[in-house]
Amino acid sequence: MRRPVALRLQAALGTLALAAAAGVVLTMPEAAAAAGGATGYATQNGGTTGGAGGQTVRATTGTAIHQALCGRADSSTPITIEVEGTINHGNTTKVSGDSCSTAADKIELKQVSNITIVGVGGGAVFDQLGIHIRESSNIVIQNVTVRNVKKSGSPTSNGGDAIGMESDVRNVWVDHTTLEASGGESEGYDGLFDMKDNTQYVTLSYSTLRNSGRGGLIGSSESDRSNGYVTFHHNLYENIDSRAPLLRGGIAHMYNNHYKSLNESGINSRAGAKAKVDGNYFEDSKDVLGTFYTDQAGTWQVSGNIFDNVTWSEPGEDNNPAGPDPRSTTTVSVPYSFALDDASCVPSVVSATAGANKGLKVSDGSCTPQSPDPTDPTDPDPTDPDPTDPTDPDPTDPPSGTNLSVGAGADGSSKASGTSYGNVRDGDLGTYWSPAGTTGSVSVKWSSVTTVAKINIREAAGSEGTVGSYRVIDHGTGAVLASGSGAGVIGFSPVALEKITFEITGASGTPRIAEFETYAG
Repeated sequence: MRRPVALRLQAALGTLALAAAAGVVLTMPEAAAAAGGATGYATQNGGTTGGAGGQTVRATTGTAIHQALCGRADSSTPITIEVEGTINHGNTTKVSGDSCSTAADKIELKQVSNITIVGVGGGAVFDQLGIHIRESSNIVIQNVTVRNVKKSGSPTSNGGDAIGMESDVRNVWVDHTTLEASGGESEGYDGLFDMKDNTQYVTLSYSTLRNSGRGGLIGSSESDRSNGYVTFHHNLYENIDSRAPLLRGGIAHMYNNHYKSLNESGINSRAGAKAKVDGNYFEDSKDVLGTFYTDQAGTWQVSGNIFDNVTWSEPGEDNNPAGPDPRSTTTVSVPYSFALDDASCVPSVVSATAGANKGLKVSDGSCTPQSPDPTDPTDPDPTDPDPTDPTDPDPTDPPSGTNLSVGAGADGSSKASGTSYGNVRDGDLGTYWSPAGTTGSVSVKWSSVTTVAKINIREAAGSEGTVGSYRVIDHGTGAVLASGSGAGVIGFSPVALEKITFEITGASGTPRIAEFETYAG
């Protein structure tokens, strides 16, 4: 649903002179958006629209990009930043302001939301300068090239990642980009597309990743399993040594990608991860799917892929290749629709669509590239029901039946000192879990599929009314089952799942959840 925007024309005009000096031109406020619309997991959790509905700004330097961020009324005011030219260390400085937190050695999107960065005109190249997304949400990056970002040598930027996301990032759509390096770690480079420390609901589409030792990762270590719900489609991975991507925990969906010259390994599903691998074309590569370099296995579901001149290593203690005859080891359901091209035409479709400056062409599943839809597909059909409409707790409807949480497992994204996840399913109102702050999530999980249709969130004595906005999430698919505000009884359509998450997105203080009860009806 499109956000209402309060246009602040006077403030924009007041900063025009300063912005022009920094290399940015502010246009009149208008309803600008990236071409096309988000796909995959970026459509979930409320969707990803970036700066749609806000002001449009033209920037030709990194300083201008930072100035545009800092010139907004606040950190969530929607803005589209059109970028043209080469952005590098020489023209990127730190800019200060209440609506931004920037740095001189990278394009910093920190503690912000509702932003689109899109390449226009003759193209946008971020040369040796990475894009860093931290503690931010609803971000769109489209039609840009990011190249030769280093973590060692000179100059360095963004830990060596072309695009890096970390620390509670939500809803990012990266589309029609070219991400490239000129070597591996020994030459000073790291990942092209990295996600870690609780990054979720991300889509990488129609992009080219090439000439790098590491394509990208989801999760920085075997214990960093708070990331996931990531879609990769219609991308070209070419001349990549490994990590295409590396997936630690979580769920990722890879479809209609062209993998060419993966030199050591490709999709590395490990540490309990689930990879859904549909209609991809793997060519002239080695060990394109499996668990590699660890004894902590992941799983995969495969369908309709083509393996053209792919070689496989022998299984070992730390290697479990999926081939030479890849078979599914799990099942994965995704909560969105997608048009799947036949794998046989993927090389030609991806060649015509993937990367910056390709005219933003897309595929509709017919194996024929299409020009982007001139309409804004982020506007939902008003006749369609909104699955994320708030379902407010009804205190007059107490749950009945067996509390399925008792005896189940529990975990979460964070916890305050002295509290425990297990306190929410022990049947004791005297114990509780608190997040390490005002927001966070706690989950109840079972060893087998369990049907849940209602939950009851009970706050500890003395903290009643602290919980503000929330989401209830099917952890397996990422689907939002309900959203609203306040603790109490929350109902939704019955769903069969193994793990259900209560995510607190706003609160008046530090919440204290005594019980997270679950019921079949």
